[in-house]
Amino acid sequence: MDWFFRSDYSAAPVSVPLVLLSLLLAFLSGQLLAWTYMVTHSGLSYSRTFVNSLVVIPVITAAVMMVLANNLVTAFGMMAVFAIVRFRNILRDTLDTSYILSCLVMGMAAGTQRYPVAVLVCLLLVALMFYLWGTRFGSRHRYDVIVNLHWTRPLAEVEELRRLFHRHSHRAHCASQRYNEAYGGTDLSYRLLLRDPNRLEDLLRELREAPGVSRVTSLSAEDESEL
Repeated sequence: MDWFFRSDYSAAPVSVPLVLLSLLLAFLSGQLLAWTYMVTHSGLSYSRTFVNSLVVIPVITAAVMMVLANNLVTAFGMMAVFAIVRFRNILRDTLDTSYILSCLVMGMAAGTQRYPVAVLVCLLLVALMFYLWGTRFGSRHRYDVIVNLHWTRPLAEVEELRRLFHRHSHRAHCASQRYNEAYGGTDLSYRLLLRDPNRLEDLLRELREAPGVSRVTSLSAEDESEL
């Protein structure tokens, strides 16, 4: 072990405690940024792999900076390698880019004889990837079911429908409201987080029996891992 910690033959030998501290700080910063993105995201498209990349990329960037260590030649070499990846390959998944960057960083660390950095970064990134995969970090489950129905009564009376949803769900969100000229009413689409998913049939039966409600359909809502 003494040979391992003294085997950094670069101009400025690495301090293992500082490497671990830098990587840990980068990981915690990325985790905080990812949680912020998850909470504040309100767009139409949500990608779990992008959230994972927000956690991984700061760690990779910190490792890149440690590998460079104010070495201009290494910096130009890194730019050339990144240019090849950018213009010669198309990566469809954001997390795939993180894996490519991880390989590049570890290869550069080994090539510049910064062996402790290469080993520590490799072990941390492997553990990090398994953590993201095992915990399904970044997935969100906000709704259980999507209910579509046709409302023939005036919209001013739709509060009765909301009270029915409230009895069966923790959260109900009207995702779509469209006037239907052919049937002379309004098509409504609701996203529901059910109090008891096993009682979905009870909810649908009450909806079909409610006055002014017709054409009731339901669709299971999957986790928002990729939309």
